[in-house]
Amino acid sequence: MAKQKSDPNYKVIAENRRARFDYAIDRDVECGIQLQGSEVKSLRQHGGNIAESYAAVENGELWLVNSYIAPYEQAKMFPHEERRRRKLLVSRKELSDLWSATQRKGMTLVPLVMYFNHRGIAKIKLGVAKGKQNHDKRETAAKRDWNRQKQRLLKDNA
Repeated sequence: MAKQKSDPNYKVIAENRRARFDYAIDRDVECGIQLQGSEVKSLRQHGGNIAESYAAVENGELWLVNSYIAPYEQAKMFPHEERRRRKLLVSRKELSDLWSATQRKGMTLVPLVMYFNHRGIAKIKLGVAKGKQNHDKRETAAKRDWNRQKQRLLKDNA
């Protein structure tokens, strides 16, 4: 990903920062998003929000539910719905893998990042995740604090 960030077309639209704290991410999948024209223009200007959204496999299709894209002011005749369900585009094999992960293994599909790739196409990165318990969250926070403290000690001793 470091190579893409130096690309001028690569632009992060929205990031779900809380996802890595609330969920243990097993793997991630890059998906395309089926958007209307006014939604793309709005994403290029204002951005969106994927913090409260999730993905679900329903009737053999993958959907992004409860994501927010701000209204586009110049599209007064044909505006888009701000919180509509948006279809995600993946291959059939990936779709079957995601379905089996959610239905059989009890995993959750969590949106991690929405971005424009190096070709200027809107993409979303989904994480196949399992929810963390409170003690797991405390353990993660303790590890993060210890690593921070360890770096300070190494810096002071060097």
